[in-house]
Amino acid sequence: MSDARAPRLYLEDLHVGDRFTSGEHALDAAQIIAFAREFDPQPFHTDPEKAEHTFFRGLAASGWHTAALTMKLLVESGIPLADGIIGSGGEVAWPQPTRPDDVLHVESEVMEIIPSRSKPERGMVVMRCETRNQRGEVLQRFSPKMVVSRRPKG
Repeated sequence: MSDARAPRLYLEDLHVGDRFTSGEHALDAAQIIAFAREFDPQPFHTDPEKAEHTFFRGLAASGWHTAALTMKLLVESGIPLADGIIGSGGEVAWPQPTRPDDVLHVESEVMEIIPSRSKPERGMVVMRCETRNQRGEVLQRFSPKMVVSRRPKG
């Protein structure tokens, strides 16, 4: 969970190379199946027996489930931005499947900071976010472009 006492960061507080590590989320088969039944109902996400005979050779979380958990971890404990995590695009890749019993965390790094010329109250920050399991294996690579506010004057 987010700590109300933790410093909230504005654009001028960030520097290229800053790193953040989120808390953890333990994933199990029930969570994978429940998410998939509602949002990605394919057998390799919803049926452990059928999943054994698919490309994944076992139950695998939907990439969108991994993305949703990544967002939850970033918001609750990953990047303490003052006005929240506001996306403006980005790229996502899933180099290997997320499995039941994986314990996820997100490691993020500031890659680029672009102050806005037309909107002086904010800028863009490009991050590199890797969602990893308990063995350090990268399950998702996410490169979001985020809108970040400048510190209010006064």
